[in-house]
Amino acid sequence: MPELYLHNHLTRRKERFEPIDPSHVRMYVCGPTVYDLAHVGNARPEVVYDVLVRLLRQMYPKVTYVRNLTDVEDKINARAAELGVPIATLTEKTTADYHQDVAALGVPLPDVEPRATGHIKEMIEIIERLIASGNAYAAESHVLFSVGSFANYGKFSGRNAEELLAGARVDVAPYKRDPGDFVLWKPSSPELPGWDSPWGRGRPGWHIECSAMAWRYLGETFDIHGGGTDLIFPHHENEIAQSLCAFPGSQFARYWVHNGMLLVDGEKMAKSAGNFITLRDALTRAPGEVIRFLLIRSHYRSTPDFSDAAITEAKSELNRFYRALERFPDAGGGTVPAKVMDALCDDLNTPLALSAMHALADAALAGGAEEAASLRASGNLLGLLTQAPDAWFRGGTEDSDAIEAAIQERLSARKTRDFARADAIRADLAGRGIILEDGPGGTTWRRSS
Repeated sequence: MPELYLHNHLTRRKERFEPIDPSHVRMYVCGPTVYDLAHVGNARPEVVYDVLVRLLRQMYPKVTYVRNLTDVEDKINARAAELGVPIATLTEKTTADYHQDVAALGVPLPDVEPRATGHIKEMIEIIERLIASGNAYAAESHVLFSVGSFANYGKFSGRNAEELLAGARVDVAPYKRDPGDFVLWKPSSPELPGWDSPWGRGRPGWHIECSAMAWRYLGETFDIHGGGTDLIFPHHENEIAQSLCAFPGSQFARYWVHNGMLLVDGEKMAKSAGNFITLRDALTRAPGEVIRFLLIRSHYRSTPDFSDAAITEAKSELNRFYRALERFPDAGGGTVPAKVMDALCDDLNTPLALSAMHALADAALAGGAEEAASLRASGNLLGLLTQAPDAWFRGGTEDSDAIEAAIQERLSARKTRDFARADAIRADLAGRGIILEDGPGGTTWRRSS
């Protein structure tokens, strides 16, 4: 088995991965804020870190993957007010939509998916530690982290004092000792979510949530922290500051892995630019496996382009792989060849791994049964080639009666309040390209392509 190397943003270089405990690798990734449908850019980290987890599971006996849900945040409050619905209603629906959409990309649930609202106790405990150590202070029902108390603040993002202030888009509030101090706790008015605390009824700031949930499930120091490059500042910078100060002598995360942002037709995706594409809309343009393939065709640190041309290219490559498997539809039991493993262990070089898979496809198309089995195994490691070739070329067609039976089973589960079973059925169907839509007239379904 080759050694794994990852680009560590903490040191700005590619390093050999050495887990704290080789018998148990621990990884945390920042998940979504559940206030609206996920966009196609949100899908990139879900797929990238799913591939990394699959690779880690191939190499180590136990991996604990934690990906959180932020379900208390001002964007959520504003969106609920805009729609005129209770905040809990919005977060539950958005969470279900998110699970459905990423399942269509072949992304399973993480080992632990903590919700911020379930970890207020841990957040309060960390804040109390920070106040006691002099790294935070209470002022006018707020608690703020004192950035001046942490000598290395700004080192992670590589920003100087002026850039830190400009980049943070800070609120220069009179109760702040320094304009760059960030909120750990803030007061809640009666209509907003709030919890009792030593500083009055209130709610947490965004950054403290991830520190608390990572600590709860992975400990004071763990192996890998992942997220998009857009989170380096202020989110990850602040996570590091508060965690290291709350737990002196710890390292928090030892390896920081960041994926590049997704472009749409060559431009940064933004609602103002009119190129904002939800993942659900993307799944009407192509099957989930094609979207997944498109997201890993480029190296995770690059900025790939999401366009009709890219979709066509991704589908064409997948078709070629399935044509190779079509020669040997019962091919199985293969092993992932060294060239594929070597590529993935070199900072998750998926383009190089796919190139090696094309060589396997060449051999399989020429009659190589062993290469077909290796192609299937390599695809499975990447979360690809999970369908039978005939099903792929039929467009995922399956028995409509079976789909309707699953819908009825889900309805029965919901009536008996077995929501876990209902969600599992919905996620299973989504993983097979069947999208359920609940409406006043009942549940209807459609294919994702």
